[in-house]
Amino acid sequence: MKKFIRAIVAIIVVIIVSFSAYAFISGRTYLFEAVWYNFADIDDYQKFSNNTVVTGEPQPWALSIDYNKNPLPVELKKMLEDLETIAVLAIKNDSILYEYYWDGYSDSSLSGSFSMAKSITGLLVGAAVKEGKIQSLEEPVGNYLPEFRTGEKAKVRIIDLLTMSSGSNWDESYANPFSVTTELYYGHNAYKVATGVSIIHSPGTLHVYKSGDTQLLGLIVEKATGKSLSAYASEKLWQTMGAEHAALWSTDQIGGSEKAYCCFNSNARDFARLGKLMLDSGRWKGYDVIPIDYYKQSIKPCMIPDETGKPCKYYGYQWWITPSHPDIFYARGILGQYVIVIPSKKTVIVRLGKKRSGERKDNAPAEVDALIQWGLRL
Repeated sequence: MKKFIRAIVAIIVVIIVSFSAYAFISGRTYLFEAVWYNFADIDDYQKFSNNTVVTGEPQPWALSIDYNKNPLPVELKKMLEDLETIAVLAIKNDSILYEYYWDGYSDSSLSGSFSMAKSITGLLVGAAVKEGKIQSLEEPVGNYLPEFRTGEKAKVRIIDLLTMSSGSNWDESYANPFSVTTELYYGHNAYKVATGVSIIHSPGTLHVYKSGDTQLLGLIVEKATGKSLSAYASEKLWQTMGAEHAALWSTDQIGGSEKAYCCFNSNARDFARLGKLMLDSGRWKGYDVIPIDYYKQSIKPCMIPDETGKPCKYYGYQWWITPSHPDIFYARGILGQYVIVIPSKKTVIVRLGKKRSGERKDNAPAEVDALIQWGLRL
């Protein structure tokens, strides 16, 4: 028995030493963090360095005269609780109609947005276009990033990144610790990882969801504006929209680049402002944050063939679209983070939580459709 235990211990030691040697020799030291943390969590901002997205003069939400008078439908509440929801908020006609929190979270609690941040980065691209910092979406990425000035990379345009059709070899794998997506999440050089891709398909011809495309958009905004994403988001979004609480945008290292594709951390009430902005066609109280044409294209299906060979009817410029309700669009994060905009009802719904359903409906986790159906009845 002792010999068996010693053999097992010896094998474990060899594995650890080999793994450590590989991580150091290959330069993939992020693997230590990836293995240690194992799975992403809504409180991951506590593990990372962060830049602060500051607010200006707060513009608190009004409460509806029917505030919290009608509870969630029983079946929807059970679904949300089974998925470890921490917040649900409904804004209707510019006021809070309903909100509820679980597990100790509140209207001021920070939690991660994951890929909802893609929609935020998309808005910042639009803001840079409005300012003239970005002249055209047809511009080649190489105008901003030198790594894209030669070869096949020179063919990639900003619009190709917005529609997730860069044609790059990006590996959108969350379970594989060796994937570039994992390295982007846990690593410390987002610029190198994002710009290190190769182009294997003609840009603009194949829609494939890739976090690397959004990270490149973030780098372009930084180059175009001369500001960090956090500073630009503070100026164009958080201060303009009167967010009540500062947000945190996780970075690859102290003083480094924001993880543009994920990791924007805020609360349900302030996330709802993004939905209100889009509900009002990219305007906030009459001020154009993004150009109207950019807004229209953001929520219009890109119709670029996806991997099934069919036109993509569910994605615009970093916003998801509901095929069965093409007027409804939303931001979406991997653990079930949503900002859903229902224009016909002048309604915005925010859901934050720790899990999403494995069941799919209308090209989305089942709870998206359930929240939309609830919103259509509000």
